[in-house]
Amino acid sequence: MRNVHPDLLKASPAALAALLLALTGGADALAQEKKVPGWAQGRPAALENSPLAPHAGKMTVTPAGEIPLERIQLPPGFKAEIWAHGMPGARMMARGDKGTIFVGTRGIGRVYAVTDKGDRREHQIVTKGHVQPNGVAFRGGSLYVAAIDKVLRFDGIEDTLPKVPQAVDLSAAFDLPPDIHHGWKFLAFGPDDKLYVPVGAPCNSCEVSEAHAQIRRYNPDGSGMEVVARGVRNTVGFDFHPKTGELWFTDNDRDWMSEHGPDCELNRVSKPGENFGFPRCHANGIADPEFGGPGACDGVTMPAALMGPHTAPLGMRFYSGAMFPAEYKGNIFAARRGSWNRTTKIGFDVVLAKLNTAGTSASVSPFMTGFLDSGDNSFWGRPADVLVMPDGALLVSDDQNGAIYRVSYQKEM
Repeated sequence: MRNVHPDLLKASPAALAALLLALTGGADALAQEKKVPGWAQGRPAALENSPLAPHAGKMTVTPAGEIPLERIQLPPGFKAEIWAHGMPGARMMARGDKGTIFVGTRGIGRVYAVTDKGDRREHQIVTKGHVQPNGVAFRGGSLYVAAIDKVLRFDGIEDTLPKVPQAVDLSAAFDLPPDIHHGWKFLAFGPDDKLYVPVGAPCNSCEVSEAHAQIRRYNPDGSGMEVVARGVRNTVGFDFHPKTGELWFTDNDRDWMSEHGPDCELNRVSKPGENFGFPRCHANGIADPEFGGPGACDGVTMPAALMGPHTAPLGMRFYSGAMFPAEYKGNIFAARRGSWNRTTKIGFDVVLAKLNTAGTSASVSPFMTGFLDSGDNSFWGRPADVLVMPDGALLVSDDQNGAIYRVSYQKEM
């Protein structure tokens, strides 16, 4: 112990490790790495001082009177109304067998239950304190909730509300990675009675392991995992074609390549295991500047439709109702939450994706707009999910205002 300072003999292992990093220069590198948030990974050095960054979500209640509903624009015959509000961060939605609407969130860590009382809606917190419990699904009387690496099941929940039953923890069976970046989930049961769960890429653009950038399906108890789509950077919305049963999904493409691309995507899975390109190939055949190269897009399934650069398409549903005009039936409504990696904002709307006759591709057009003011490049709302109700109306969640809008149609006389 010659030439050792007495204080070092009392130091903790963590302190000694920090000293070793400093002596080797590792501390500086580690500190520098910690200064770069996940969303900035892959940002070119020339844009190091760019003001572009994700928009901070609003985590407080927005009174109904402060929601400028009159600014929403829809095609003739359609109208929007505030169906429920007061739920900060409200995002993905699932409907229970008895009509309860369950709503997941990200930043605030809650799941809500909304009950329709006819002339009003009441809501309560079902569970809280989780890390981004975005994914919700309902099947057989049970609510399924997925946080980053946690899956919970609440059996018979509609029969016990407002009391919430004890959760059944299925996390070990599903064995989801703990990565937070793009780790938030979307859940849906398929026509095969399997629970479909995405696992995003834990980065903006990087080489990924066999456990990332994919959509999986499981038996409801978490057994029998299969990968049904690969090369999927970040999907937070999917649904199944009402006739073919094929899985369609939105995908958020990478940032920092250009303000004008690559486009986000709407994809169709025609067979299990298809490759949708990440990290080598983006949008409609654009090779990644770092991970691409010759042949980067060989064998990659191209999008069924492009959704615009950095528009952040999230929840989507095939329209199966009878309220809207016939031309809407069998087509897709998708919520585009809106861009942050562009100087001129884009998205912040709900679009209609109309399928071609073969049902293999789609054309995208505006449906519900007015959340974005292009005049001053500002937004007041961010559509996150859509849900078709039994009466044919469309619910649209807005996580910026913690509200759900009801879109209905009445033929003009």
